[in-house]
Parts: sequence; C-alpha cells; structure tokens
Amino acid sequence: MALNKVDDKRTVVVCGLGMVALSFIEKLLKYDTKHQFRVEVFCEEAQVAYNRVGLTQFFSHREEERMLMQPLSWYSENDVTVHINEKATYIDTTTKCVISENGLSVSYDTCMLATGSYPFVPPIPGWDKTGVFVYRTINDLNEIINYGKKSKRGAVIGGGLLGLEAAKALMDLGLDVTIVEVAPVLMARQLDATGGEMLKDEIDKLGIKCILGIPPKEITTDEDGRVSGIRFENDSIELDLVIVAAGIRPRDELAKASGISTHQRGGVFVDDCLQTSDPNVYAIGEVALYGGMIYGLVAPGYDMADVVASNLTGGDKRFLGGDLSCKLKLLGVHVASFGDYTASKDVAMPLLYNDPFGSVYKKLLFSKDGKYLLGGIMVGDTDDYTKLHALMKSKKVLTVAPGELILGVKSGQAPGADDLPDEAQICSCNNVSKGQIRDAVKIEECRSIGQIKSCTKAGTGCGGCLPAVTEIFETEMKALGHVVTNALCPHFSLTRAELFQVVKIKKLTYFKDIIEKVGKNGTHGCEICKPAVASILASLWNDHILNHANLQDTNDRYLANIQRGGLYSIIPRVPGGEITPEKLLVIGEVAKKYGLYTKITGGQRIDLFGARKQDLPTIWEELVNAGFESGHAYGKALRTVKSCVGSEWCRYGQGNSVAFAIEIENRYKGIRAPHKIKAAVSGCIRECAEAQGKDFGLIATDNGYNLYVCGNGGAKPKHAVLLAKDISEELAIKYIDRFLMYYIHTADRLTRTARWLEKMEGGIEYLKKIIIDDHLGICAELEEDMARLIYSYECEWAKVVQDPKRREDFTQFINTDETIDGIECISERGQSRPADWPKECAVTEKDISEVKKSANLESKKWVKIAPSSAFPDDAGQVIKYGDTQIAIFNTNERTKWYATQNMCPHKRAFVLSQGLVGEEENGTIKVSCPMHKKNFALETGECVSGDVDLKLMTFEIKIEDDFVWLYLPPKQELDRILGTSKWKVSKKLSKMSKSKNNIEILGSTAAVGCGDISPCGDKKMDW
Repeated sequence: MALNKVDDKRTVVVCGLGMVALSFIEKLLKYDTKHQFRVEVFCEEAQVAYNRVGLTQFFSHREEERMLMQPLSWYSENDVTVHINEKATYIDTTTKCVISENGLSVSYDTCMLATGSYPFVPPIPGWDKTGVFVYRTINDLNEIINYGKKSKRGAVIGGGLLGLEAAKALMDLGLDVTIVEVAPVLMARQLDATGGEMLKDEIDKLGIKCILGIPPKEITTDEDGRVSGIRFENDSIELDLVIVAAGIRPRDELAKASGISTHQRGGVFVDDCLQTSDPNVYAIGEVALYGGMIYGLVAPGYDMADVVASNLTGGDKRFLGGDLSCKLKLLGVHVASFGDYTASKDVAMPLLYNDPFGSVYKKLLFSKDGKYLLGGIMVGDTDDYTKLHALMKSKKVLTVAPGELILGVKSGQAPGADDLPDEAQICSCNNVSKGQIRDAVKIEECRSIGQIKSCTKAGTGCGGCLPAVTEIFETEMKALGHVVTNALCPHFSLTRAELFQVVKIKKLTYFKDIIEKVGKNGTHGCEICKPAVASILASLWNDHILNHANLQDTNDRYLANIQRGGLYSIIPRVPGGEITPEKLLVIGEVAKKYGLYTKITGGQRIDLFGARKQDLPTIWEELVNAGFESGHAYGKALRTVKSCVGSEWCRYGQGNSVAFAIEIENRYKGIRAPHKIKAAVSGCIRECAEAQGKDFGLIATDNGYNLYVCGNGGAKPKHAVLLAKDISEELAIKYIDRFLMYYIHTADRLTRTARWLEKMEGGIEYLKKIIIDDHLGICAELEEDMARLIYSYECEWAKVVQDPKRREDFTQFINTDETIDGIECISERGQSRPADWPKECAVTEKDISEVKKSANLESKKWVKIAPSSAFPDDAGQVIKYGDTQIAIFNTNERTKWYATQNMCPHKRAFVLSQGLVGEEENGTIKVSCPMHKKNFALETGECVSGDVDLKLMTFEIKIEDDFVWLYLPPKQELDRILGTSKWKVSKKLSKMSKSKNNIEILGSTAAVGCGDISPCGDKKMDW
C-alpha cells in the first residue's frame, strides 16, 4: 500500500521514534513557521517515543503511559502521522520512498534515519539461554519483571551507566545483585581510577558485589537450559538471571539495505549537516557516525536534531561534535564529568581534592598556565557542576585562582551564573544557553520558573541546572524593573521574615486576623502558610501550641512524630544527655507496657516508636508524673544540646560541658523557630560533642568558650563558623540569645541557620557586627524577646494530660471507642516494628474501580454519624463505619463539609483526617496527607499534587439538626472496597518486598524529561 502526498507540503519521513527522533520532530514544528512540512513516522515499537534513559523508573510504577515523552494526542494535535508497529526496511533513494516490512510505502522529500542502536552482547557462551536479557526497551523490562518473580540472584554484565541502571532494576525486584565489569573501574568512560573506586566503595555498602577487571568466560545453565551462573577463569558465581548491559551498536541495517554508506564496524557516515551519502537522507542520534565517533548520549543527539531541523527551514547550522559531559546521582552519590576530563599531562595540569571521610573526590584539569578550565571529574559533591561546565564551555580566562574552584572562595566573590556569557550552556540536557533563558524573560515575558521551564525546557531534564536557571531568571527580572519576591505562598505576598515583623508590630494573634489584614482576604490558607504562621505566633507570643491546632502540621498537632502506618514516636527531653537510673527504668517500663520500639538517638536521648495516637496522652501522663518533659522532637524548635562528659569525668576536660549543656537546653527548650535547632557543648578541643556541626556550639578553652554558629549535618552538611572566642558562660548566653532571636526574626520558613548565613550579605562578619557590636541597635530588643519566651515556657504535654477536653482530640474515632490498627507490626531483633511497605504499595483509582465491581453500591441511605460539634474547626476527624475509616472535614467557619476515605492511597496509611486542610491557588479545598504531602481535592478526591492515578472516594454529607449525616451503602459493601483489613500493610503483603537501598540515576546529559518522583512526595515540604 502506498501513501502519496495530499497537499503541496514537503514530506519528512522519520524512520524510528525514540527520544532523538521526537526532538527532531518537535524542533521542526517549532522552526517551521511557514508550515511547509508534514511529518510521517515509522515506529517499530508498540509505543510512541518514551524516556528510554529513564527506563528504571518503570519498575516503580509499571505504567507505559507515564514513560511517554509526549502523549498520543500530541501527535494528532500537531498533524504528525505515526505508523505504529511498522518497521522501515528499505529506502528507495531513486523514487524517494520508504517501505515497511508490512508493505507500507510512503513517499518523502526528506528522509530522517533515527533508528538508534541495539544492545551489544559480547560473544560469551550461553548468552542466548533462558534467563539472559538485554536492557533497552519496555518489552525487555516486562520480560525481566516476569522472569524476576521466580529469581533470587541476578547479575549485570557491564559497569557503565546502563549497567548501574540495570543493577537498580534488579534491586527493585528484590534480587541479590552482582555487577560484572571487564574494566578495572566502574563507569570507566566517565571516571578515573580514584573516582571509580570511591563509587565502588559506596555501592559495596549496599551489599552489591562488584567483580571488576575479570571477563566472564561462560554463562552456565541447569539441566532445563535456564541460567544457573557465570563462570570466570578461576571462579564462578551462582545466579538465576543475567542482564547484559555492555554497550551499544548502531542500528544501521536500514541504511545498508538501501545502499547508503556505512562504516564496516557500524554507523551511518554523516557530514557537518548530518547528511548521508544520499543528499536527501539524514541520520541523527546513535546511528550516525560523525568524525569517526558514535555518540551514545542523548544530548549530542538533540544537537544533531536541532541542526537538521534548523537547516531544513532555512537555517545554516553545523554539527561540529557533541559534548560528552554528564551529571548523575548513584545511590545518593553525586557523580559528574565534563569537558576534556582525560586530558594528558602534556596539555593539562590536574588539581585534586580527595576526602575519603566525606566520600568526596574532585579532579579539575586546567591549562598548564592555569588560565583556562578544561574539564573535570566530581564524585560526592557536584553542586558546582553547572557553573564549572559553563565556565569550561565559555573558554574564557579564569577570574579566580584554580584552587578556589575546588576549595571555594570568600563569601560574595565566587563567579555566579550572572557572570557567564550569553552563549554559556546552562541546561546540558536540553542545550539551553543563558541567552535563551534571558530571552524567555525579556521577549517571551516569562514571569516564573515554571514558565521558563515550559518555554525553554531548561530544568526539565535532570534538574541539576535549576539553581543557575533561577539565578539568571531573578537577575533578569530585576534588570527589567520587576520585583522578585520570596512570597510565602499564594495566600501571602510577604516573605516569612516580613510577615513576622507585621504580626509583631500589629500584635496579631489569630490566623483569621492575619490572613484578613495581611494576606489574601477571603482565602483559607494552605499547608505552607498555616504552619509558618503557627510558628510565628509561637515565636512571638508562646501560647500553647494546640491553641492553634488547625494550623499545625500533624507532628505539632499531636505533639509527636508521625511514622509509618500512622504510628507515632515519643522522645522525652533528656537535657545534656544526662539521665538517672530511675528515669531510665521509667522509660523501659513505659516501652514494655505499650509495646514500643526503643532506640538511642544521635542527640543523646531515647526514642520510643510505635505509639498509637489514642495512647499518646496516657503514655505521656506516666512520663510527666516521672518528671519528664516534652523533648520537642516533633517541632521546629530546639531539639537537643549534646554534651561530652567534660571536666567532671574526662581527664582532658577543660570545661564542665554537661552542666553548661543542661543550663542551655533548659533555657531554650520549647522555643519555636523557622526550622529545627540543634546545639552542643564540648569540654575541650577534642570535640566529642561535635559542637562545630550544630546550629550553635560551644567548645571549652583555657580562657572560657569558643562559640560557633550556623553549622548542621543532614543532607547538606555545613561546618559551623566561629562567632566569638574565649568568652565566659554569661557572655556566651547573651550572644546565643541575640543570635537565636535574630535568626527567628529574619530567616525564611524551613531555612536552617547554615543556609540563612549563606544567604546573608556580608556573611559571618556582618553577623558579628549585629550580635557582638549591636550594629543595628536591636540587641536589647532581641534579648527582651528571648526573655519573654523563656519566662512563658510550659511543658506542652503536661498541659494536655491535665486537660480532659484536649485529651479527647487524640481519640481514634469520633463515633466509637473501638480502635483499629492501621498497619501490622512484626517482631525483629526482639522488638516490634511496622511491616515493610510492599514495592507496589499505592492503591490507584484503577484498583478501586476493580473492587467496586464486586460490591453493591446501589442501596445507599443517609446514616446519622455524630453531633457536628464533635468535629474540630477547619480540620479533619475520622469515623468508623464497619471496617471502613471515613475522614470528615469542615472549612469556611464550618459552612462547608466534606467526607472522603481516610486511607491515603499513596502508602495505604489511614491518616488523611490528621492532615492539614488548605486551599489551592484556584480555590480548590484540599487536604495534605501528613505522610508524604500528597494533596487531594476534598470535593472530587483527585490528587492535585501530580499523581493522576491516585484518587479518593468521596461521600455525600449533610448537616441536619446539628448532626453529621453521610449517604452510604451498607457496611459490608463498603468494606469490600475500603475495609481497613483489606488494604492495610501486613507482613504477608510485604514479605516479598524486603526494603533495600537503591541506586538512583538522578539525571545526566543522557536523560531528559526524567520524572521527579520521590518517596518523600511534594518537595515543597521540608521534613
């Protein structure tokens, strides 16, 4: 069957529909402003273009549609004809016609070869046996998933990027994994020996075995012909499954069959314009051989696509080689390489930084005169990748000494994105320059980072360039006279610091007054501004935190940390880490009585896990009666003041660190701040309490104490800096009072002191002027504010256990004293803990639709639930109906009521009633799940935070005669759909899904459109 032209447009036929082919089509549509072209595509697979580099993500959701680069509708909307399951087998360059294996014939004016590559399988005996797979397509993944269900041990042959992705896939399937790499190091094309060894050390910690530098001799099989292992020269390993990920070879068979010139070792010859030996046929991507090289990364393929699309529409571009730079994240280990990172000593001088304790390795290569950056390798810390890569690409003379690019420069002197030229590449995934981002602001009138992403695609790949993109965006906005704000959320145009001052000056004490007078009147706030305002009120007026319960995030609302399955953890305060044997016995007795898991924390306290919400007041009553106070582990507040034993016991001690730590902790306990605060006191310079890794820390000296501030551990560790030297205890407390209150007054929400100082103009020297020299004349006010907070302190739990009304707020169900466990606990190492989440944990809308088929939902009736007065204002509460839990919410001064399932479908946690009720910018009322901040519209049940496959069941609700009524089917029918016992996580459900750490490929120049899927949900929320 032949398809001929139906109009005067020029026809471009694309053979292949991978990522590079789609990029070519997108760019041709963009450049074809005169609408001269029509596009037809031969797509061999059953799916249109999908994110082949992000294949490993498929194992987490197993939904093909989520892998697509563009939805099916996009092709028809843009008049792109796609022939699915049609493999092009011959190009008749004489008649200019492409023919498929099914006989379909399409005429062309221009033909594009974008057939990609196929996996290279080394000629190892046994490679074709049952249980050996390649890692290239969605079909490959489905076969691995099915075979992996019966496997326990797997190996990956290949230790490059693709091999590490495949290793992650096997780990996702719960297999024990071995990586076999012929080269002596992992990722040999991106890393040198030192960097590769550091990466291997981190992978070893996961229990993944790496066999390096030893080629496999044979893939062995059992009597049924199934894989049983790999044999080496002097050793062997037992296996059930093997993935071969040892490289690629160009798919040039179509070109060969059509008489187009190819290299004898593979690849279609192309020139600078990507033309083949036939002037009407082009080749791009992994099939194209340019300058004797096949580019296996997607970014050079995108560059090729741009050249051809531009030239077809009247441009004059040339492809002069691709950039092989890449940035990845493996297992939390950041890895990057850029430029000429293998340059020889004849042309380059290396500068090395190797920190084996922090697992950080950097190797930057400079010209021998130190004037130019040529390339580099980075392991463990790639924060500067975007700027260094752009600096290398710019080929400009360095304005700082080479050593400062590794060790850092003084505050305010480092070259930023704004110092780069317009041609500097900022986003390597999509080849977006600084100039394009500036033009998006100036010409396209983009006014947000989201609009910048849509317009330029910068930041939509691995995301590593977003800090630089944001910096350029904000600089350009300011240059155009626009105000760049750090507004709290859509309901407040002020920053957190500005809002703090307004609330203080106007003496506002309630959220309703604050949003009416300062925010967007008539709105209800959200999960961002409500906790922020609650924190401000606590930092100013120090009322009991539950006086504003409906503003609090779940941890503060229930004065405990929510854990898996909706259970809670309890941490009593242990000032300075000092505790008596009598109190230790009390903790042990309470833990034993309530079946709590116990663990020593890093802050010298004891954590009790597994408390049910309804048991919290009773547990705390026993603890309070024994003399314990709240440890505020649940709040953005002072957590601990860690101490060593100091001069009381240690033969090296110079100061009584325990006594001083206890004094400090008792002074600042309960004080709310923009983020958590940790402190420490060390009795000598040996620093056993790690004071220089805390928000503030003291180290005893011969002459008093050295005071350090603005350090922290965690995901982005920061060493504290010296604020004052050899000061007395009294002066240290004075400075800490001022420091903490200035931080509370001026920091943004959820900003640790380290980040606060980094953003402060003038850095530590300016902070010294404020705290020590009273440069702003506010120290007396700061001290007064602190004194008021200290004077008004009261233990939050002591007040609750003495108040019957507040104790009622902790009951599980509003309509019954019965209780239900939301997750099954198992015994491990003599203690109880929640069963593991299964890998396929989410309950999707499709899952609910399937179970609905077995239930009779026709015979509904109105059911009287409970007095409306029993439900809290602007918040949620849960009822028990059979085995089903239903969450009921009210908003807008109790004029609007909603009812939904109480189970968050993301992780099957029965906790939605405990989440914050808020409002989207468009007015949609929502609840934010306290587990991972998935947001759901209360009216429709739809997930409004991006997970379209998650949806809540909702129920009709009414208030009649001051009672809440729900329109429900019979209990047994609803239990078939939403019963707690049906969906709760159990040992049986999760026994095949043993939790393991995974290798995560975060992004690289080989990746674009990578999903930003995180187990921690919405990244707006900082835990």
